[in-house]
Amino acid sequence: MCTKIIPVLWGCFLLWNLYISSSQTIYPGIKARITQRALDYGVQAGMEMIEQMLKQKNLPDLSGSESLEFLKVDYVNYNFSNIKINAFSFPNTSLAFVPGVGIKALTNHGTANISTDWEFKSPIFQDTGGADLFLSGVYFTGIIILTRNDFGHPILKLQDCYAQVSHAHISFSGELSVLYNSFAEPMEKPILKNLNEMLCPIIANEVEALNANLSTLEVLTKIDNYTLLDYSLISSPEITENYLDLNLKGVFYPLENLVDPYFSPVPFVLPERSNSMLYIGIAEYFFKSASFAYFTAGAFNVTLSTKEISNHFVQNSQGLGNVLSRIAEIYILSQPFMVRIMATEPPVINLQPGNFTLDIPASIMMLTQTNNSTVETIVSMDFVASTSVGLVILGQRLVCSLSLNRFRLTLPESNRSNIEVLRFENILSSILHFGVLPLANAKLQQGFPLPNPHKISFVNSDIEVFEGFLLISTDLKYETSSKQHPSFHGWEGLNLINGWWRGK
Repeated sequence: MCTKIIPVLWGCFLLWNLYISSSQTIYPGIKARITQRALDYGVQAGMEMIEQMLKQKNLPDLSGSESLEFLKVDYVNYNFSNIKINAFSFPNTSLAFVPGVGIKALTNHGTANISTDWEFKSPIFQDTGGADLFLSGVYFTGIIILTRNDFGHPILKLQDCYAQVSHAHISFSGELSVLYNSFAEPMEKPILKNLNEMLCPIIANEVEALNANLSTLEVLTKIDNYTLLDYSLISSPEITENYLDLNLKGVFYPLENLVDPYFSPVPFVLPERSNSMLYIGIAEYFFKSASFAYFTAGAFNVTLSTKEISNHFVQNSQGLGNVLSRIAEIYILSQPFMVRIMATEPPVINLQPGNFTLDIPASIMMLTQTNNSTVETIVSMDFVASTSVGLVILGQRLVCSLSLNRFRLTLPESNRSNIEVLRFENILSSILHFGVLPLANAKLQQGFPLPNPHKISFVNSDIEVFEGFLLISTDLKYETSSKQHPSFHGWEGLNLINGWWRGK
């Protein structure tokens, strides 16, 4: 009996562990908060976007049949084609958050000028021509629901759509325009009826077309030859009365290994602010995953020859000549000289209020190459370099730079009696300050792409460091010109995405 119970208990234990692991909360590496100010600006920018879109888009044909009793015509079949909106005005338009639901769009007292081609067929006549249609009293309301799919792409749904045009006036043009305009009024009512039936399906189709583009977004972006960055949504957006939060995974992976790091993200809370349109919180986890990914990919290992060091040293009394002369004093070398630096562990990230530091545990080897091409180690030392991280937003990227604060040098026991530690500390300080950090900062200049929609740029940006996360406060600006080109494949260029994609 006991032997039968044991497998059952083990099975229950395994199922319980699976349940616990699947129910654990996943916290974001990046949290983006959209405020009411962004929605208000979105109304203004959205009108420009809609205007551009509508001027390039033809509406579906409008067909029907009506009897003209005053002309004693049993029926007239009509078809309006090539329908284009030439101008429109939505003076009373608003966007507002609906807590726990989505974003409500409302517009009323709108007007639109439409041009169209027409064709009439009846038992007694048939004709074609052009016409202008003026619509007034345009009203629309609907709620945009924001969710995510299994791949972390944002998905939009239209709910509670209601659209109506109160008045329509049609004016025909052509040789017989006087005749046609005489029975234009009886035709306006069926045109208005058909148009009102079409509006919500048209809007719904546009939302579905947008979703098709959203499904092609590259939420996994290649940063360089070492890493990928995952910007996928880990949950549906959180919506309150005052803002909308997007929780993004925000994790780096080595280029050839899409496995989550051994450490997990921790929760962080954005401060309650509303002065900026957008707030982006970047967790310490984001930077720790970058450190781990680059370390795993071997990006922190570098060997510098004398010539390479020369190219990055400041040529002054504290530069290369002074450093090498100190080494020569100790070893009287005539052979080529090399420095090999290797990170022994992933650099340690620390975000404290007003302070962003990076501690780099590493080893340094000073090497020389003999006449028979054999590489010999002069000395090997371990050290920890403590650096301060400077931050700035350039374009749509977060750019970091390193400056050396201090370092701690550790020499092997066997070497301590023969080597003057202080002299090598001075040498190592110069190599790090004038040789290694300029190389690292040159790499860091490419920056990390920040999530932003197509043709939207950041303005009036500010960066603050809190405990455990970085906060970017920024306003947004819609770029109508074609000068701005997509630079990040995560959230822009919706129907222009042809870039590199690698699914998880």
